[in-house]
Amino acid sequence: MVTAFEASFNPGRILFGSGASARIGPEIARLGCSRALVLSTAFQKADAAALADRLGQASVGVFAQAAMHTPVDVTERALEVYHALGADCVVALGGGSTIGLGKAMARRTDCPQLVIATTYAGSEVTPILGETENGLKTTMRGPQILPEVVIYDPDLTLGLPVAMSVSSGLNAIAHAIEGLYAQDRNPVTSLQAVEGIRALRDALGVIVQTPTDAAARGLALYGSWLCGTVLGTVGMSLHHKLCHTLGGSFNMPHAETHAALIPHTAAFNAQAAAEVLQPAADLFGGTIGAGLWDFAKSLAAPMSLRDLGLSENDLDRAADLAVKNPYWNPRPIDRESIRALLQQAWSGQRPL
Repeated sequence: MVTAFEASFNPGRILFGSGASARIGPEIARLGCSRALVLSTAFQKADAAALADRLGQASVGVFAQAAMHTPVDVTERALEVYHALGADCVVALGGGSTIGLGKAMARRTDCPQLVIATTYAGSEVTPILGETENGLKTTMRGPQILPEVVIYDPDLTLGLPVAMSVSSGLNAIAHAIEGLYAQDRNPVTSLQAVEGIRALRDALGVIVQTPTDAAARGLALYGSWLCGTVLGTVGMSLHHKLCHTLGGSFNMPHAETHAALIPHTAAFNAQAAAEVLQPAADLFGGTIGAGLWDFAKSLAAPMSLRDLGLSENDLDRAADLAVKNPYWNPRPIDRESIRALLQQAWSGQRPL
């Protein structure tokens, strides 16, 4: 029996496949634009410059200062460059940091966004933006935040470092796990979530052994697209709240924090959402928290918040911040239980 539900799906154009990134020029023109500012992190500056060169007169230049957690001051600098060069759209080349910058700029200018995704972040298909200012990360939604065009080209991910591939993939899996017990879940997002998790599970094991396996890279991008679509369609709960708290207030690395936390938050919520989580649990041996922990360990993923640089002295403040503003979660939230969860994730214990 299918229970009653409501669903609103996000519009967006997806181009997927080997060599798809070569279609970026025609896509810029299709949007009625001709002066793209290419965005990237400093790490991908050379790739962004090469892309701008290939675009020729369709690009006005590169801004290569995108940063983790989308700091507002970086967005302001990017907007100065955008206006000074007379740009009329942005092309984000990279992962979550660069995509977040493009979203922040679009939120302020309503400029068209095109994304060439090179990690498994999934944020490229969501109308969600998280910005950091004065040590706090604020999340917002809006139609102008959603990119108009997303290109997935597995060829561009062949050189993605294994460690980054693993943490980014586990980050995507976290989106789908929370989507399975979301208050506003629906049959389509639940199917997308399980299929996305399955694809990433199968792909990451191969990538760790053979990083240049083109089929595995394509499967991982497919999985990240599905998991990101879930993130953009239904609400998130405890896991994402904790990750935003740790990222915005303690400058923890985004994907790695998701990777280290998801076994613990999934185990915590499984006590109240076992039935809807069971299809995912079955992909990892039958028990969601322990199964995800074992899977992450097999990939040599980050296993503890301690190893990511969080001080044990910060756990009390993190717990306080995590329960500060009420939000829906399948299992009731109280400070004591969240503090215990954070302690377990900090030490890297295997959840039951």
